[in-house]
Amino acid sequence: MYSILFQNNDFLVINKAAGIGFHDEDGVDGICSIVRKDIGRLVFPVHRLDKVTSGLLLLAKSSEAAAKLAKLFELHEIQKYYLGVIDSKPKKKQGLVKGDMERSRRSMWRLTKTLTNPAVTQFFTQSIGDGKRLVVLKPHTGKTHQLRVVLNSLGSPICGDPLYQSADAWKYDRAYLHAYCLQFTLDGEDFSFVADELSGKEFETAACKEALVAYAQPEILAWPKV
Repeated sequence: MYSILFQNNDFLVINKAAGIGFHDEDGVDGICSIVRKDIGRLVFPVHRLDKVTSGLLLLAKSSEAAAKLAKLFELHEIQKYYLGVIDSKPKKKQGLVKGDMERSRRSMWRLTKTLTNPAVTQFFTQSIGDGKRLVVLKPHTGKTHQLRVVLNSLGSPICGDPLYQSADAWKYDRAYLHAYCLQFTLDGEDFSFVADELSGKEFETAACKEALVAYAQPEILAWPKV
C-alpha cells in the first residue's frame, strides 16, 4: 500500500502504491488517513497524487512545516520528476509542452493552445521495445491530471490510464505513471528522494530497467529550455 522512505521532525516521504486514493471516498480511507492511523499522528498534505499514480508523496507533520513546504511548491522550488510508459509514438520524442488546461468530458481535461495560465512540462522518451517508450517528465506547474493530459495531447496517453487511454487500458495491470524523484532545500538542508522500487509488469521488464539507468539522476539531464 505504501512504504516510508524517510521521516524527520518536520515531514515524511512515502512511496504510495497505484490504486490508493488520496482523499477518503465512499467509506474507504485515502492515503493521508491510512498514514495518520499507522503512525498515530496528524499529517498535512502539501501536494497530491492521483489515485492511479504511484510514487513519492510528501506529508508534513505540523501545520508550520506544511506552510513552509507549501511555500516551496508555490515558488516552484521543489523539483519533481515522473516516469511513465506509453505504447504509441508521440508527436515528438522530447521537448517542452505548454498550454492552458480546460475541462473536457467525463472528468477529463484537455490542453489548449492558449497561454493564459499554462501547464508547463519538459519531457524525454526512450524506446524500451515492443512499440513502447519510457518517459521521464518534469512538470513546472501542478495542474490536475497535468502529465496525463500532456502525454494524451502528444497522441500517446499513459499505458493503462482509465480516462485518457480508456479503450486500451484493460491491457495493462495498472496506469503507468510514477512520481520518481523529489528534490528541495528546507531550512538550509538539501533533500533528494528517489522511489526506484517500481511495481507493474511494464516497469519490471529488462528493457525498462536498462533504460532507467540513464534517468538515475534526472536533475542532470539536458532538459529543454522553458
